[in-house]
Amino acid sequence: MHRRTFIKSAALSAFALSTYGFAVFDGNKYVGDCETTTDILGPFYLPGSPVRNNLVIKGEPGIPVELSGYIKHDNCLTPYKNAKIELWHCDAEGDYDLSKEYRYRGTAFSGEDGRYSFKTIMPVPYAVGDGSIRPAHFHLMITAAGYQALVTQLYFSGDSYIKSDPYASSPKAKRRILDSEDLDDGTKRVLYNVSLSEVLPVEEPSIDKLTGIYTEVGNQFNEIEIFKNDNTIWMKNEAFGNRFDYTGSNTFEYPGMPDGMFWELKFELLENDNVKLVEKSEVKTSVFLKTIKPSGRKERIKW
Repeated sequence: MHRRTFIKSAALSAFALSTYGFAVFDGNKYVGDCETTTDILGPFYLPGSPVRNNLVIKGEPGIPVELSGYIKHDNCLTPYKNAKIELWHCDAEGDYDLSKEYRYRGTAFSGEDGRYSFKTIMPVPYAVGDGSIRPAHFHLMITAAGYQALVTQLYFSGDSYIKSDPYASSPKAKRRILDSEDLDDGTKRVLYNVSLSEVLPVEEPSIDKLTGIYTEVGNQFNEIEIFKNDNTIWMKNEAFGNRFDYTGSNTFEYPGMPDGMFWELKFELLENDNVKLVEKSEVKTSVFLKTIKPSGRKERIKW
C-alpha cells in the first residue's frame, strides 16, 4: 500500500516569545530570549467574541481590573500593530458563559504602538469536577499575520491553588504568574507583554483533507470530529473545540501541556483518500479511520 505525504516537513516553533528578557543582534537581526510559553486552550473557548475592550457588566459582582500590555515582533522590541487579542474568563462565581451574549469575552486589536488593554473583573478559582480546583486565570489567544497564534493563560501571584495545578505550576508558566497591582480607586491592574514567533503554516488544502468524522477502530460507537478553523486542526467538544498546532511529520499537538503530559494527533493518508488518525496521550493510544466529511461545517464554525 502506497502512502502519500500531504504536509511538507517543517520545524515549527513550539512557543511564542514575550515580556521580560533581552535581545541581541545575531549579525542579521535582533533576537530575543523573552519567552512567553503557551498553555492549554481549555474547553470553553468560543470564536467570534465582540470587538470590545470593556467587559465589565453593570451590577455584576467582581473586582474591577485593567489587563494591558504591548504586542511585539519576534525581536522583542518592535511594536506589532493590529494583532488580534481574544480574552475570555469565568465570572465571579467561577462559571463560563457559553451563550451568544459572550459575557466576559472580548476581542481587541493592538494599536500603532502595539498596546492593547481590557477592562473586566478578576477571575476566581473554581472546581473542575474531579476534586481539583483550578487557580484563577485569564485565557488569551493572540493572532497576528506571519506568526504562530499564541494560546496561553495568565495566573496571579499569591494564588494558593497554583501549586496543585499541573498547568500553572509547570516551569513553563513561571513568567505568566503575574502581580496584580492594587490601585487607589479599589481596582487592580495587571500588565502582560507579548512578542511573537514565526511559523511555517500548513497548506490549506492539506488541512481540508483531514476534516471529517473519525470512528475508532474496534469501537464503532466512539467518534470524534475534526474541523478547520484559522487554518489549523480542531477537535469538536461541547463548547466549540480543542485547537492543535502543527509540529511537523503530519503531527499536531495540543499546546501548553505540562511536562510529562501530551495530547497528539498523527494523520496518515491512505489509498483512495482514506485517512488514518492515531490519537496519543501519556496514558492511551487510539486509532481512528475517517468515515464522513461533515456537512455545514463552514457555517457552524463561524458562530
